[in-house]
Amino acid sequence: MEASQPNTDELLRAAEQGDDTARQHLLARHRSRLRQMVAVHLDRRLAARIDPSDVVQETFIDAALNLADYLRERPLPFYPWLRQLAWQRLQRLHRDHIQRHRRSVLREQGQSLPLPDQSADALANVLKASGTSPSRHLIRNEMRRRVQDAMNQLRPNDRELLVMRHLEAMSAAEIGAVLGIGAGAVRTRHVRALARLRSLLDDDRS
Repeated sequence: MEASQPNTDELLRAAEQGDDTARQHLLARHRSRLRQMVAVHLDRRLAARIDPSDVVQETFIDAALNLADYLRERPLPFYPWLRQLAWQRLQRLHRDHIQRHRRSVLREQGQSLPLPDQSADALANVLKASGTSPSRHLIRNEMRRRVQDAMNQLRPNDRELLVMRHLEAMSAAEIGAVLGIGAGAVRTRHVRALARLRSLLDDDRS
């Protein structure tokens, strides 16, 4: 019978003791999940020339350089901490490649990034499946526009919560670690954010 793989906590304990193999496994375990997160947020204008895997690899370099401090302080659970490093990379890419010569959208929208077209499509599909879409017969581009407009009217934390929950498939506990709130508060805010999004979509239809 094949031995079970060590979980993240076991790998963290081994990494604290200087186990380089455990450190490598920690990063490798979250590679595909982190790549999905990057792909969800990567602007299509960047996606044409930047592969999400490259952003992940650069994030892993940042993680390796800062892992000793993380292991000593443990400010967040491991994946939310790793995601935070990738988020900072994405913000720098967006600022340096897209916003260099115009007013920063990041200043207007807090710490959020605009929702890329492919992610708006994916979220629209989720909304239709969950019954929150106002119509089944909307043209794809129209639904995308409406979802993007409605998302931009939400509070930045609510907008990011919906993306983390529905497009990144993060748990309530992980989202709470990112937002600095409890898992119960995440679930409550999620229900309210969905209701607000539904209301905005209905208002746009009227």
